[in-house]
Amino acid sequence: MEVLRPQLIRIDGRNYRKNPVQEQTYQHEEDEEDFYQGSMECADEPCDAYEVEQTPQGFRSTLRAPSLLYKHIVGKRGDTRKKIEMETKTSISIPKPGQDGEIVITGQHRNGVISARTRIDVLLDTFRRKQPFTHFLAFFLNEVEVQEGFLRFQEEVLAKCSMNTGGRVRWLTPVIPALWEAEDHGVDSSIFQNPKKLHLTIGMLVLLSEEEIQQTCEMLQQCKEEFINDISGGKPLEVEMAGIEYMNDDPGMVDVLYAKVHMKDGSNRLQELVDRVLERFQASGLIVKEWNSVKLHATVMNTLFRKDPNAEGRYNLYTAEGKYIFKERESFDGRNILKLFENFYFGSLKLNSIHISQRFTVDSFGNYASCGQIDFS
Repeated sequence: MEVLRPQLIRIDGRNYRKNPVQEQTYQHEEDEEDFYQGSMECADEPCDAYEVEQTPQGFRSTLRAPSLLYKHIVGKRGDTRKKIEMETKTSISIPKPGQDGEIVITGQHRNGVISARTRIDVLLDTFRRKQPFTHFLAFFLNEVEVQEGFLRFQEEVLAKCSMNTGGRVRWLTPVIPALWEAEDHGVDSSIFQNPKKLHLTIGMLVLLSEEEIQQTCEMLQQCKEEFINDISGGKPLEVEMAGIEYMNDDPGMVDVLYAKVHMKDGSNRLQELVDRVLERFQASGLIVKEWNSVKLHATVMNTLFRKDPNAEGRYNLYTAEGKYIFKERESFDGRNILKLFENFYFGSLKLNSIHISQRFTVDSFGNYASCGQIDFS
């Protein structure tokens, strides 16, 4: 099924399909010690970026990491840690599972300590990338006018483009008459977004501890002081939510339909603001760099909602153990929707806050729970 739904990459406004590559499988490839051996070949170069303290016993370096990732440094039966210690001639002290603290690396030689630190950082970065996203930076789009506009959009789409209204049937080929497709196939009420959860995502985050949540809050405050105040002028950004577009490259097989968001004054300030926030968080390592620019969109229809109303787009790709998940989806034919509602006007609103939202949680208003925020005014 993954071959039929390849990852899409957007370049210069166009969507390209990224076809999967068949990888060789080896007998023990899932063992962390084997992963470690293959990933450390380029990690032995001494790095002056780390702080290494000289002590009466030799050299010492410390780092902090979420307790959830400790097991990847220890490895099965402690083999990963033992291998690093043996090859770098160091000793590595790791807090017990569930306890926060510092990972301490000690050794007789500075280069050995740096090498061990580099290897641990590679492990942490690799397994962090396999963790499911926990939070995201976003604007909430749940003002009354926009919610009412969204509900009007849903009502009109279901009235004009749903299979329940008697969608027309077209033949795919005259050779095999059993193969047919109904226009508006797959359009029903189950695939619409919850209007209370309408939002504009800036970037996805993996925050594995309260310390990392606090770090994110501080980073967002720094963005506010350094450039957000200048771009916003200390006032809410007045925007419009109007027009629809689809994510993939076939309007007859759509999985995500979104509304476009733009500044009322026609300026590029919103795009500039979110791109600079994204750039800052990517530079800090809190957001993995996938894109150079934020695609301003508000999801209004998503086929993942069909089986799970709490599903959250393309971001459910890995379990906590780093196993890839493929979610089968039933696409819908969006051609009539795009034709009839191409310029649909959802409403205007003022963006005054960026939130650190927690996935799969809601507040008392039915919106995503916020762990922190900054306000423009």
